Amino acid sequence: MSEKLQVATIGGGCFWCTEAVFQRLDGVHKVVSGYAGGHLENPTYRDICTGESGHAEVIQIHYDPERISFSELLEVFWTTHDPTTLNRQGADRGTQYRSVIFYHNDEQRAVAQKSIEGTASKLYSDPIVTELSELPTFYVAEPYHQDYYNQNSLAGYCRAVINPKIAKLRQKYAHRLKATV
Repeated sequence: MSEKLQVATIGGGCFWCTEAVFQRLDGVHKVVSGYAGGHLENPTYRDICTGESGHAEVIQIHYDPERISFSELLEVFWTTHDPTTLNRQGADRGTQYRSVIFYHNDEQRAVAQKSIEGTASKLYSDPIVTELSELPTFYVAEPYHQDYYNQNSLAGYCRAVINPKIAKLRQKYAHRLKATV
């Protein structure tokens, strides 16, 4: 991994969805699904599914800021999930599906705040409910959650929920996509 790579941590509902979207962006080297923002150490998927651990399903994006900026990642984030629904994305409901940006430093916090007030607020007429918090401990999700869409693209959830997000990404951000995933 290059020394110039940076890391962003976001949650926009199911991590299978957000992982699949961000894996396709040029400049993104790796996406890791996991959990953050809760009170339980080393949570499992079963723990966070109750909604009682406080964790959100999130992804960590390892990206090259010379090819894609944090601000550009956030633009894709705003347009590929609904940041106006509290603790819900589509049929997925619970605090684990909340919209959240976990910033890694003051610069990311400032960029995210500007993006919420600017880009996101211009895209939606309803108030933005995305949580903006400093990154607590990030826990990597179980191996079967990693690269989920690429390994299970024919599964019903993938076809019904993730495929439309990928189609929207291809339509709106064709110029930002990798040649292959």
